[in-house]
Amino acid sequence: MVSRKTARIIQLADALSGRRVLHLRDAAALLGVSEMTVRRDVADNPGQFAFLGGHIVPAGEIESDAPYELAREADSHAAAKREACIHAARHIRPDETIFIDCGTTLEYLVDLIPENYSITAVCYSLNVAEKLTHKPNVRIVMLGGVYHPSSASFSGNSGLETLDSLGINVAFLSAAGVDPGRGATCVHFHEVSVKQKVISLARESHLVIDLSKIGKLKPAFFAPLHVFRSVITEEGETLVPAQ
Repeated sequence: MVSRKTARIIQLADALSGRRVLHLRDAAALLGVSEMTVRRDVADNPGQFAFLGGHIVPAGEIESDAPYELAREADSHAAAKREACIHAARHIRPDETIFIDCGTTLEYLVDLIPENYSITAVCYSLNVAEKLTHKPNVRIVMLGGVYHPSSASFSGNSGLETLDSLGINVAFLSAAGVDPGRGATCVHFHEVSVKQKVISLARESHLVIDLSKIGKLKPAFFAPLHVFRSVITEEGETLVPAQ
């Protein structure tokens, strides 16, 4: 008979084979044990699992030359990201369609969707989609295409075509860098077409970032600041003057 610990290891390995990254608290909920038990299981199996911040990833991701970027960034400025999303959440309204960008900042926004709100949420990253599945009244539209492990997101014509058939009330965008002159930038070029398409279609778009992103310029430009209705940080919301 398989021991309970062995059963947990098998279940955890199976979960990671599909998601590639799993938050500690989500792993504990999945396995029905405490976070401390999960930590011990991971520590006892270094050949299979590793920690990056508060996330569990396959050990091979740590050993490779290019570690899993989403997990690496997940706990960076976590409190500030959460606070920014608290300010952004006031733009979530019942019976509307929202877009939630990829990355780690807007994961916290999903947690703030009221349980009694019936909304449609559009996304293109696995970490956001997985969190949305725990919201009973949310209808999820997942944009497909080619999968990019570095950001757990998808890109391609199929996703862009899906966007054409949607009416998006509010879009929440993230950025890895925000330069006052150049605008909003990100690390991954494959995200640009999705972000730009959403901005062009949404009734209103908000840029949600923590203050550490201000003044940084990343390689992939996707929008000048004036296209957003507001820029939202942990310090609150700043309306962007229309041009």
